Amino acid sequence: MAHIDYYMFTLSPFTYLAGNELEQIAARHGATINYKPFQLMQVFERTGGTAPKDRHISRQIYRDQELPRIAKHNNMDITVKPAFWPTNPAPSCYAIIAAQAVGGGNVGELCQSILRACWLEDKDISDDKVIKDALISNGFDASITESGLLEGAETFSRNTEDAIQANVFGSPSYIVGDQVFFGQDRLEYLNAYLAEIN
Repeated sequence: MAHIDYYMFTLSPFTYLAGNELEQIAARHGATINYKPFQLMQVFERTGGTAPKDRHISRQIYRDQELPRIAKHNNMDITVKPAFWPTNPAPSCYAIIAAQAVGGGNVGELCQSILRACWLEDKDISDDKVIKDALISNGFDASITESGLLEGAETFSRNTEDAIQANVFGSPSYIVGDQVFFGQDRLEYLNAYLAEIN
C-alpha cells in the first residue's frame, strides 16, 4: 500500500485550489495520507523562496491573474485578496494536527474547510470560533483546540524540519518515497505514479 506525506500550509491559495483531488487519488489507489501542516515561510527562508509580498511586481501581478484562472479550470471560486490574509497560520495548523492525532472525523475535509474559510468565505482562520466550527462540521470535538497545544507546536515544528529534509520547498507538496510532487497541478502526475507502483 502506497503512503503519501502531504505537506500543506493553511494560508496557501494553491493548497486551497487542490480541492479534494488528493483524497480521491488516494482512495483510487488504496493509499494512506499523512497530513503534515508546516510553516511555509520558514521553508521559504531556508530554501530560497520569497514571500508573496516581497516578490517582484511582475510576479505579484501574474499570481493575481493565475489564481482565478486555476479556480475557473477547477470549477471553484476564489477570493484573490482575502480580508484576513495573511494571518497567523499556527492555530489552524495545530487543529489539523490534533484532529489527525485524535481521529474519528474527516481530516481531508477539515483541511478543505479551513482553506475555504480563508480563500472563499473571508473568515479569519486564526479565530478560535472559525476553527471550532470547521472541526465540528467535520466530525471532531471542538475541545481538541483547548489541549495539546505544546504537542501541536512541536509537531508543527517537526513537520517543518521534515519538509526540508524531504526536499519540499512549497505548498502543496506530496511525497511518496523519494518522489516529490509540488503543486496542485501535479496531482495528475501523482496519480500516474501511484498507478505505476501499485
